[in-house]
Amino acid sequence: MDVMSHPLQQLYVLPYLSETARLFSSIAQQPWAIFLDSGLPEKRQGRYDIFVADPVCTLVTNGQVTLISTSGSQVTSTQDPFELIKQHLDPQPAFAEVPFNGGAMGYFSYDLGRSLESLPEISQDAEHIPDMAIGIYHWAVVVDHQEQQSYLVGRARTAEQWQALISQFSTYPNLKEPSPFQVNSDIQSNMTASGYADAFAKIKDYLKEGDCYQVNLAQRFVASCQGDPWAAYLKLRELNSAPFSSYLNIPDVQVLSSSPERFLKVSQGKVETKPIKGTRPRKATAEANQQQIIDLQESHKDRAENVMIVDLLRNDISKTCISGSVKVPELFAVESYATVHHLVSTVTGELEAGKHALDLLRSCFPGGSITGAPKIRAMEIIEELEPHRRGVYCGSIAYIGFDGNMDSNIAIRTLVHSENSIRFWAGGGIVNDSVREAEYQECFDKAAAMIRLLEQLRD
Repeated sequence: MDVMSHPLQQLYVLPYLSETARLFSSIAQQPWAIFLDSGLPEKRQGRYDIFVADPVCTLVTNGQVTLISTSGSQVTSTQDPFELIKQHLDPQPAFAEVPFNGGAMGYFSYDLGRSLESLPEISQDAEHIPDMAIGIYHWAVVVDHQEQQSYLVGRARTAEQWQALISQFSTYPNLKEPSPFQVNSDIQSNMTASGYADAFAKIKDYLKEGDCYQVNLAQRFVASCQGDPWAAYLKLRELNSAPFSSYLNIPDVQVLSSSPERFLKVSQGKVETKPIKGTRPRKATAEANQQQIIDLQESHKDRAENVMIVDLLRNDISKTCISGSVKVPELFAVESYATVHHLVSTVTGELEAGKHALDLLRSCFPGGSITGAPKIRAMEIIEELEPHRRGVYCGSIAYIGFDGNMDSNIAIRTLVHSENSIRFWAGGGIVNDSVREAEYQECFDKAAAMIRLLEQLRD
């Protein structure tokens, strides 16, 4: 039944089908199909699944140039990419029942930060993918697992297409299994243990000299592959279900994310960010896991590291929030996931009148939890010491609605597929009292699910 309509928007109640991944499978092969996956029903950490396809416009940024494609026509622009997206988000009526009423969705790579700050160019660009890939979507399917409701929201190009979407997403599709995904090589890191030790030692020198307080150092892992990356994502979500997961089928690149970390959320002008700093691997028994949680909560190093990033994010969101509105309602909460426990804090604020969610995103980009502090100097050191550019890793996968609402992740625990290779990264924040062996091991603790995935997919 059609529960509500505006001149430009409709909200149709679909049958509640809890297996959203199965529903999305019918469109997973379409260019620009995107699935924002809360990890349910496997885990009870999320609430909404959202998926889209068939954008009316796409914005693809490489370096300083954005290609804007609409209905077969293409133009290029050197304007700020965040402003270009904003120009395509004319305010439209919204339904409170769903968090996303249509709008922009896609990824902002870590390297998009080069369009915001003057950074050296030292590391190798082996990704060969856009710095930003965003679609503008007029319809979306939203599945609310808490209320056990599903909706088709927005509008289609024609009344016939709207009815076709209703029919398509009212029952599970009869699908063949996706073609298999195979990994054809060993997993290679871009840092040996001695190479990591050298980079770690240089960061320690910078810390002692007062250049910075914390620097995030990551390794890049790569393997050759062939097949359908959607099949790999279906296995990933079984191994490492997480509340800010996603699958993006962008032309020539697919992104498979099982991120546990929210970057920035805006709802009715209310801002929230939830930085993660502090990690312990899960253990085999409940007793051992409880001890890991206690160790994490009581670790002076992890708490100090977390506070540094909380302070950085308070400063970043203050640039676009009402003076005095920025608060820290929760410090040092422990959240547990498939392979690790994390120390998570919450920072909130309220957007200034006249400021847009994209102004907030731009002012905070890339996220401080994955750079270090102070941010620009940490990014310069990352550029010097990491052999390869990060690409999507440590950027953000996000939606920004026509209604001004936004939600976004930090793209960690994320694999990127293109050119018959699959890559992922893992790292952690280095501070004065970091121990090299422990930090090196933490990379592998964080990468555990992704390593396991590729090992299971090895031919």
